[in-house]
Amino acid sequence: MTASKRASPISASLATVAAKAGVSIATVSRIVNGETRRAAPETVERVRKVIEEVGYRPNHVGRSLRRRESRLVAMLIANLDNPVMATIAASTEAALRAAGYVMFLCDTHDRADLQDDYLYAMRSQGVQGYVLVACVPSPGLEVFARDGAPIVFVSRRNPCGAGAFVGIDNLKAGADVADRLRSRGIEDFAALYPTQGSSVTRDRVAGFCGRLASLGISPARILLSEAPGRSHMEIGYEAARRLAAGTGWPRGIMCVSDQIAYGAHRFARESGVAVPEDCALVSIDGNALNAWLAPWLTAIQVPHGDYGGQIVELLTAIWGGGDAAERILAHHWA
Repeated sequence: MTASKRASPISASLATVAAKAGVSIATVSRIVNGETRRAAPETVERVRKVIEEVGYRPNHVGRSLRRRESRLVAMLIANLDNPVMATIAASTEAALRAAGYVMFLCDTHDRADLQDDYLYAMRSQGVQGYVLVACVPSPGLEVFARDGAPIVFVSRRNPCGAGAFVGIDNLKAGADVADRLRSRGIEDFAALYPTQGSSVTRDRVAGFCGRLASLGISPARILLSEAPGRSHMEIGYEAARRLAAGTGWPRGIMCVSDQIAYGAHRFARESGVAVPEDCALVSIDGNALNAWLAPWLTAIQVPHGDYGGQIVELLTAIWGGGDAAERILAHHWA
């Protein structure tokens, strides 16, 4: 390698910088850590030029250990098979990385026992904070929440009480779906959702049914169909099958997630029901795949890609001793 080329960041060290700048290692260390008052301005400038020349990168891990700060954050997420949750994870990892943190990612598979296993495992690793995406009630979570662990809840609020939260107004989202379907002149409706629901599911269905009732739609014209399972696509398929086996297909259906709409659409296609001509499907999520794979689907878009910055801001506030807060982001039509 010629002398004009930058040294490898792996081989560059404080000693390398100190030798080339003609100063002590302690001086370089202070300047790297922002303590410049004890050095002359020309010394600071010289050291910084050498740092750039050799490609030195501070050892954040070592510094964190000395300060007893791990700079590690754990994200526990309910189901990484869901593209929505993968988007939230990617957004949060990018925001944490930009702030100088490293993220552990754990898939709890929507199980309370795994959630607790990961909570305790991550605490043993000395993580500074926790991000729980679509969490479920669990004994361990109750302990962590009671002890004041720095937690931000995402999509679903803390099932054990108050807590920092990032999400949307799911009641309003459900109501907006009702308004969209009613504006098309539709008079018979259904909602498809999982049997093992959550606060998100309940709020979306409640908002949908409540708005239709306020518009004068008789409850008899609002059908509810649920199905058990973990896969939302399978739930959507089965819920649609049960709906069709009962009173038949209505003109408008709210699906509480995009994946439930995918499952319902497959059953509709197998049954010879045209979407949206015979039955309009409207979902709440609006992931980017819809434009490519589901042009037949009308969807409310939830800004999952913006969650990361909000999560990091709330964690930073908690670390600084601030009160837990809620960040309710606006949704819109995709």
